[in-house]
Amino acid sequence: MTAGAVALPAAAQKHGDGPHVKQKWPQATLQAEANAEIAQDTVKITLAAELTEASQTAVADALTKVLQDTMKQAKDGAKGNAAIKVTSGNYRIWPMNDKDGKITNWRGRAEIFLESSDFAAASELAASVSDRMPVANLGFSVSPQARAKQEEALLAKAAQAFRDRAQALTDAFGFAGYSIKEINLGGSGARYEAAPRMMAMAADKASVPLEGGTEMVSVSVNGSIFLHSAQK
Repeated sequence: MTAGAVALPAAAQKHGDGPHVKQKWPQATLQAEANAEIAQDTVKITLAAELTEASQTAVADALTKVLQDTMKQAKDGAKGNAAIKVTSGNYRIWPMNDKDGKITNWRGRAEIFLESSDFAAASELAASVSDRMPVANLGFSVSPQARAKQEEALLAKAAQAFRDRAQALTDAFGFAGYSIKEINLGGSGARYEAAPRMMAMAADKASVPLEGGTEMVSVSVNGSIFLHSAQK
């Protein structure tokens, strides 16, 4: 290298030793987020029956009959209401052993799931079949449709927050402007449910009022920007 020559980084050179040099701009990484708390609009009720019989065949036959009868009754009760979805759940049979390991009898458990955005109708349907399969558990959630709609609204807010933060950073360090290098989107949710409880259906099969909780839905925007080299 001759005296007085300046070595440019490879990224800053443009096709050799010409007078035009590609500017190497500083970069910054940042993140912004938008949040909203939305109501859980879907309930999932688990109906369950447990039976004990002397043999594996006997418990399987009895459990299958309860499952089939309850499923038919539930589907008949859900007819005309598209908001209620009735599906079968777990089905399991296992042996019961004494202290010596000998099988004393057999036990089985079958489940049916009721999923609905109509809380009152789901509660009423669960009550109607509670003599065959009582409610074992219930949970609330936000439907995919409601979540997608909320995330779409939050995206615009998160994007604006990212631009505001990028501009604030640019101004704070005295640069003339910025340009976006890359953007990545993310999201998360935290659930805040009503106090968990079991549903006990009364003897007259009265439905129980259901009330869901809320979930915090968030959309995050993270990425990197180029800080323009021309300084104020």
